[in-house]
Amino acid sequence: MALVGTTGTVVAAASIAALLSYFLFCSNYRSKSSSTKKKSKSRTGLVDAIGNTPLIRINSLSDATGCEILGKAEFLNPGGSVKDRVAVKIIEEALGSGELARGGVVTEGSAGSTAISLATVAPAYGCKCHVVIPDDVAIEKSQTIEALGATVERVRPVSITHRDHYVNVARRRALEANEVASKQRKSKQTDAEDIERINGYESEGGKQSSVFSSDCKGGFFADQFENLANFRAHYDGTGPEIWEQTGGNLDAFIAAAGTGGTIAGISRFLKGKDANIKCFLVDPPGSGLFNKVTRGVMYTKEEAEGRRLKNPFDTITEGIGINRLTQNFMMAELDGAFRGTDMEAVEMSRSVRNPQNSVPMFLLKNDGLFLGSSSAMNCVGAVRVAQSIGPGHTIVTILCDSGMRHLSKFCNSQYLSDHGLTPTASGLEFLGLR
Repeated sequence: MALVGTTGTVVAAASIAALLSYFLFCSNYRSKSSSTKKKSKSRTGLVDAIGNTPLIRINSLSDATGCEILGKAEFLNPGGSVKDRVAVKIIEEALGSGELARGGVVTEGSAGSTAISLATVAPAYGCKCHVVIPDDVAIEKSQTIEALGATVERVRPVSITHRDHYVNVARRRALEANEVASKQRKSKQTDAEDIERINGYESEGGKQSSVFSSDCKGGFFADQFENLANFRAHYDGTGPEIWEQTGGNLDAFIAAAGTGGTIAGISRFLKGKDANIKCFLVDPPGSGLFNKVTRGVMYTKEEAEGRRLKNPFDTITEGIGINRLTQNFMMAELDGAFRGTDMEAVEMSRSVRNPQNSVPMFLLKNDGLFLGSSSAMNCVGAVRVAQSIGPGHTIVTILCDSGMRHLSKFCNSQYLSDHGLTPTASGLEFLGLR
C-alpha cells in the first residue's frame, strides 16, 4: 500500500526505488558478513542483537575529500536506529534500580526514533510503552510506533517551557501510571503522600483521567534528554566499538545533537583514549548549540538561553537541534562546531524526479546509502571536517537511521518543493567539491 505524506501526496516513485536500493545494501552487507565468517556466534534474543554495527567507508565522500570518511551504520540495529542502544540502557538501569517493574509502562516524549526503539525493546523486558510525539513529525514514525504495540499521543509543537511540550506531557503520563498502580495496591484508597515524585514534578491528581488500564504496574519516564543512561549507552558501547573498529587510528569524530547523548558519550570516550582526536558538532538551522560551542552563549544577549521558541519550520531535519542545554550534552568534549543547512542535507541524501528534471541522490547513487535527515547532516559535517583538517585523515560519523522513516517529508519531493528545498546538484558542488 502506498504511503501518503502529510501534504496528501503519494510518495514518489523515487522513494520506492530508494527503498529497493536500501534493501539491496542491507542484503549485500549481511551476505558479505556471512560469507567471510565460517562460523559466527549466535546472539540471544532481540536485545543481544543491538550494537556492534559495522563501520563502513563512505567511498564517494572519502574519494572526493582525500580523507577516510567512515560511517557507523546504526540503521542496521533491530529497531532501525542508533536509539536502540539508548532504549536498552534506560530500561535496564530503571529495572535495576527498581524505578521500573515488569508490567510497567515506559513513557517518553520523542520526535520519533527513540520512541520506536523503546516500543521495540520494551516488550523484551515485559514492559509497555506510551509515547508522546510532536504532530509535525513524519507520519510514518507514529504509524510504526503504533504497529509495534505502543500507544501514541500526538501534541502540537511548543517550547520546552510550556506545560504541554511533548516531554512534559510524557512526564505527567508516568506519574499517572504510578497513581493507577498506587490506587490498585491500596484498594482504590488514595494517599497522595505515597505517590512518588518524578524528576521533581508531582501529578495533578484528578485533573486528568488516566490513559492507563487498572492493571498497570506503574510508570517510568525515560527522560532521554536528561537521563545520563543515554550518555552511558554511547560511552560504554558506541565509543569503544569505534575505537576497536578503527584500531585507535582516527583523527576526528563529528555528529549532530538532539538529546546530546551520542555526541557526548562518544566524544568523551574517544578523548579519554587519545586527547588528540578532534570532536565536532554539526548543527542544523534553528538550533542554538553551534553558538554555545563556538561562542559560549546559546543566543544573543537579548534572548534568554533555553527559552526561545524553536519554530518547527526552522529545519526539516528531525531529531537533531535544540535550544537548551541538556545534562547529556553537557558531558560532551568538543573542539568546535559547524553549521549545516537544510539544503546541504537534502542535496547529500535526496533526489527529485519529475518530467523536466531528474537528479540522483548523491549517497544513494554512489554508495547505496538511503539515509534519513540526521544521517545526511552528519555526512555534511564529515565533509566540512575533511575540508578543515585536510586530506589524509580518518573521520568517523554516525549514520543514525535510514530514509524509510522520512518518506512523507525529507524524502518527499512535493514536501521539499513546498519548502523551497528542491535539490539541483549533480555532485558535491554544494559543498565546494567537484
